[in-house]
Amino acid sequence: MARLSLLTALSLLASLVSAQCGGTADATVDGSSGAYTATAGSTELYSGASYLAAIQAAIDGITTGQTVAVLADGSIGDATITIDSGKTFEGCGTIDVGYNAGHGAIEVLNAADVSIPTLTLTGAPYFGLRFYGVTGLSLGDITMNLSGGIGIRFDRDEAANVDVSMGTISVTGASSHAVETWNIDGLTIDSVVARDCGECGLLLQNTRNAQVGLVDGDNVGGTSGYATLRFANTNGLLADGSYDTNVYIDRVVSSGGGRGIFCVSESGGAEIGNINLSNNGNNAILIENCYNLAILAGTVTGGGEVRLAARAEFANNRDVSLSLEVNGNTVREEPCGENSNIVITGDAAVTIC
Repeated sequence: MARLSLLTALSLLASLVSAQCGGTADATVDGSSGAYTATAGSTELYSGASYLAAIQAAIDGITTGQTVAVLADGSIGDATITIDSGKTFEGCGTIDVGYNAGHGAIEVLNAADVSIPTLTLTGAPYFGLRFYGVTGLSLGDITMNLSGGIGIRFDRDEAANVDVSMGTISVTGASSHAVETWNIDGLTIDSVVARDCGECGLLLQNTRNAQVGLVDGDNVGGTSGYATLRFANTNGLLADGSYDTNVYIDRVVSSGGGRGIFCVSESGGAEIGNINLSNNGNNAILIENCYNLAILAGTVTGGGEVRLAARAEFANNRDVSLSLEVNGNTVREEPCGENSNIVITGDAAVTIC
């Protein structure tokens, strides 16, 4: 009887979650291949064969503060969906996407207060989601089962971004990064879960005032030199030129693939609470020209060495603190950094200054 009650409760919960997606939408996209409709209340916005046209008509047919729910599955082909300010986009169905060079399958550009609480993408896009110049962007639970491309991208050479939040971002099969950020001030992420991705799980660049829960990578980075978690290109550098701690990562889990953690190119100002790295290729951890980085606890098992290094074109490492158990591996600091505080237990061969 208890088992039946539990199964019944789970079934009701699943039904409730399903009903919630699109349940309060102001416009919906429904139908199936070759026959899609977009409606807002009693008004028909689109009827025809194009899934893309139906979605864009629904977005364009609502105003600030309103919600579009895409209930239907379909393919937008090698095209882009554009969401403008103040709108909520619920992807209740599965949206298959193609390759639109230099563009995202879904884009939010120079816009404020856009929300995408749920979304499932498949396909091989150039970028799954592309952003720049956004303020108050909210991403919820995003799932991408890809066969190529980058999952989420904030552009490098465009307008900066302020106040970005993400729930759980799950990306499988990207040929490049699962999530790549540039130029964000104010970022929160519950978790990034990357599987079988060619480059990074989470790549943070020129991003500050960030709080991330979990970064979890399995077979991420391969032999590319990238990592499950990578800080690069002055990540964590504050406007006053300091590297006071402002990037917080609760936990990093990484197995197989390429590097586990990589801090490089004048990045820092970061604290990682706990790590569990196993059998990473290249370096389990590489810290190179990084300033004020602390890894407070965790384990490294097997894989490539834990290395503190430096390139000649940047100032050497400084204020790096590691407290780790390392087994079946080596730990090496070369050259000597400034104010290093490295405490290693386990059976690793340790060569530090």
